[in-house]
Amino acid sequence: MQVKAHDLYSEMQAMMRQAQGTEMRPDAVATNNAGDKFGGLLKNAIDGVNDLQSQTGQLRTAFEMGDRSVSLGDVMIASQKSSVAFQATVQVRNKLVEAYKEIMNMPV
Repeated sequence: MQVKAHDLYSEMQAMMRQAQGTEMRPDAVATNNAGDKFGGLLKNAIDGVNDLQSQTGQLRTAFEMGDRSVSLGDVMIASQKSSVAFQATVQVRNKLVEAYKEIMNMPV
């Protein structure tokens, strides 16, 4: 059922663009959607890492200010979570850059 709904949605978008006079090739639309999905996924991942780091900063500040509800263990666990998430993000970025360089060095 989802496939039919997706096809219907794509067809409706094509008709809308045709009516507006901005018709695009069907293969360009598919590529654009895939790029948007990947970009959105990457943005969500980076936002998640940023949120973890800001939460860690808030916990660290609260602990340093003497807040009794925040323990040292909580601060250390949050710090490690944000560190691992950041390192994973850097590794993904490095792999993407490496793949980009490899594609750019391919003969045409």
